Amino acid sequence: MSSAAWSVDIEGNRLATDVPVADAATKVDPLLRDQLSNLRGLLVLSMVMTESADERQILDMATRAVPSLGRCHVAGVRLANSGWHAALPPCADPDVRAAIEAQLRQLGGGGGLLAIQDQPWAWAFPLLGLEGPLGHLVVGAPGEPSGSEQFLLRVLAQQTGVALANAWLHAKERATAEQLAAANTALAQTIRALERSTAIHDQLTRVAVSGEGQEGIARAVHKLTGLPVAVEDRYGNLRAWAGPNRPEPYPKDPQARREQMLRRALREGRPIREAGRLLAIARPREDVLGVLVLVDPGGTAGEQELVALEHGATVLAMELARLRSLADTELRVRRELVDHLLGGGDDEGALALAQMLDYDLERPHQVLVVEGRGRRRDEDAFFHAVRRAARDVGAGVLLVARGRAIVVLSPAGAPFDRLRCAVLAELGGGACRIGVGGVCERPGEFPRSYREAQFALKMHAIAKGVTQVVQFDTLGVYRLLSEVPDTAGVERFVRSWLGALLDYDSRRNAELVETLTEYLKCGGSYDAAAQSLSVHRNTLKYRLQRIREISGHDLSCPEIRFNLQLATRAWQTLMGLRS
Repeated sequence: MSSAAWSVDIEGNRLATDVPVADAATKVDPLLRDQLSNLRGLLVLSMVMTESADERQILDMATRAVPSLGRCHVAGVRLANSGWHAALPPCADPDVRAAIEAQLRQLGGGGGLLAIQDQPWAWAFPLLGLEGPLGHLVVGAPGEPSGSEQFLLRVLAQQTGVALANAWLHAKERATAEQLAAANTALAQTIRALERSTAIHDQLTRVAVSGEGQEGIARAVHKLTGLPVAVEDRYGNLRAWAGPNRPEPYPKDPQARREQMLRRALREGRPIREAGRLLAIARPREDVLGVLVLVDPGGTAGEQELVALEHGATVLAMELARLRSLADTELRVRRELVDHLLGGGDDEGALALAQMLDYDLERPHQVLVVEGRGRRRDEDAFFHAVRRAARDVGAGVLLVARGRAIVVLSPAGAPFDRLRCAVLAELGGGACRIGVGGVCERPGEFPRSYREAQFALKMHAIAKGVTQVVQFDTLGVYRLLSEVPDTAGVERFVRSWLGALLDYDSRRNAELVETLTEYLKCGGSYDAAAQSLSVHRNTLKYRLQRIREISGHDLSCPEIRFNLQLATRAWQTLMGLRS
């Protein structure tokens, strides 16, 4: 018994035929056969699109398939995230595109009929992904396609949406994987850099803690970088070197160029390259204490060398700050000791301060008073010039500024002439003179030696001495007169021999006593006295004649001349004691 066969048309309606089941395979409707062929093609296309990760390739395959599914053409593809597909603009007229976009917005995520200029029929098929609409496939036709054709277009749009969603997901996953890989690479590089930086910092910190000083820091940075390393002070003087080819003498930039370089380094806040060298500033706060230098004429230093240089500069700044703090503390204690000794403080307190400085105060000393100036009137520069010179020639390390003079407590018998020359060398010229007090055998004698050094300088100025180092012990009669306990007798002696001349000079603003002093000092030589007074020989003779008339003394008498010379020196001594 044969039974009727059932078939389905393109729109899904079930139809009964009189064809027996056994013969159905041989008598299929040609329309249905075309429909099945198109479905098979769509299936293959869907598989190819799904395997593609290229958005443009997917859209190109979908749009090329549209004409094969019926009497249709693609009017455009619009994606929600990127707009119209560049290869398929809907229309060149921007007003027409705006009208189409307005209709698509009204449709939302669904599809529907569109009114497009010059298109008898147009439909927007939604491109649907797993998480919602991705855009629309806009199809135009000279007339409304059949139901089977529209069904195929919907399937094509749906499979295109799935393929696009899959491609975007893969792209997102690739981007995420690339970002993760880049992040992992960056993290690994950061960890390695941090490990290197930590190792560098630990090594330099161990050097600082071990007390190896600037030389140890230079050696450590040289070992880390393989480059020669120099430690310079603010002014460009070499303080430490590590590595080969140490230059002799060490080059030093002019002051203006040096200051310009320091300002540039401070402004940039990082190591700078200057004439084949990398430099980093060592400064714990605002003051520049030193400069750490990598000698790198070939420019081979990389990131690791820069890290070592920066860490080295930080440790150097700490070391220099420590040294400055110690120096400031030591300078303060030294100043306290000098003030204590010059002020006549007790011996026990002085010895306690000296013990803090590990200084032998119980050996013989002499007090020096140093006066002078450099080419520029800078009192701080003069103080430090005297400090450095005294240290270098072994003339003492205990000193303090008193007014415009520097007082130095010097071991007895120090090379005073060498000290003066060293001070002038530190200043680069200028003037310097030194008064030297008598020897102190114990701390309580420092005030006396200090007064003697001051008196020596005063007598040098009053007597217009030639030598620039004046020792109190060599002052002769001046020393004897200065030690007289009661100066009233000295004053009476001066008045008895020079009183008339002193009164005349006071009334007339004359210089007879000074003329007499120089004349007697020159042994009665007219020429020598005139030259010393910077006057003509006849002028000197005239003044000497006035001296004879006013004083009533015979300058040719040896005894009178002796007493007059003693009186002039006593007069100078009194002026020195009173000034």
